Amino acid sequence: MSAPAHDPERLLRRLEWRVIRRLDGLLQGDYRTLFRGFGLDLADLREYQYHDDVRHIDWNVTARLQTPYLREYNEDREVSAWFLLDLSASLDFGSGAKKQAIAIDFVTVLARLLTRHGNRVGAICYGDRVDSVLAARGGRRHVLHLLHMLLSRPAPARDGAGRQTDLGELLRAARQAVPRRSLVFVVSDFISTPGWGPALAQLAQRHELVAVRLHDPLETDLPDLGMLVFEDAETGEQLLVDTHDRVFRERFTAQAEQREAGLRAAFADAGVDALELSTGDDLIDALLRFAELRRWRSRVVGGGSLPGHLAGGRR
Repeated sequence: MSAPAHDPERLLRRLEWRVIRRLDGLLQGDYRTLFRGFGLDLADLREYQYHDDVRHIDWNVTARLQTPYLREYNEDREVSAWFLLDLSASLDFGSGAKKQAIAIDFVTVLARLLTRHGNRVGAICYGDRVDSVLAARGGRRHVLHLLHMLLSRPAPARDGAGRQTDLGELLRAARQAVPRRSLVFVVSDFISTPGWGPALAQLAQRHELVAVRLHDPLETDLPDLGMLVFEDAETGEQLLVDTHDRVFRERFTAQAEQREAGLRAAFADAGVDALELSTGDDLIDALLRFAELRRWRSRVVGGGSLPGHLAGGRR
């Protein structure tokens, strides 16, 4: 579903016709589950019920009455959403569509869904450093501005001159750039120097955070294709490998599984929702899966458990 040309209006119209209108109908009441406001005006108190969010328990009232009570709030319906976009060189890869093209489609669809309902969206872009910030605004024209900014970016350096991706730098920049509690999407393949986990957790303490993890099947399952040249997308370093070697493929798979486990642990430690978005995914299916994950999250907080296909696994 990647863009056929660097034409923001053409891409947005195609996505509005093929994806956004269909999602508006399919989500229906799930829209409010996906994009809750962050108002803090206390409206009422009521007894706790199974599957309620325990974070809203009023412990003072609970202690006095010896029965769990929850606070209910008048919700600010307006949502400010921010996209933290890792557009480093490693996203210029894909066995079909490139990860960067999938990221742009995802951001365009989510941004337009939000702005169609009167909300605002902003973005922070990272190449080999944080290089642009687009303030949160509403409206279709603003989405076109965002899309133009993404499509007109120069190709990432592949000559070794660029730095290795430091996702922590992007997350720390967001703490300064996003002024109020917001819905924040971290869109990345999470191929980065280590140490970004604490920055993710700190950001999640203030904002409603969703990690959108981009990946390609070849990054975890290497087929037998004989001799291949592997190239580091960020340094340009090349390595000749024999994929016919079964031991090499097994080691490759084991390292990939270890990396996957580390990512799941980092997301769990930070307490963030994670949406896996493959270059082979259908975008509508992925977003409906995201809606299901958001519904189940409230049940998990209340003592339930995620179904297997949402608990860090892939479909």
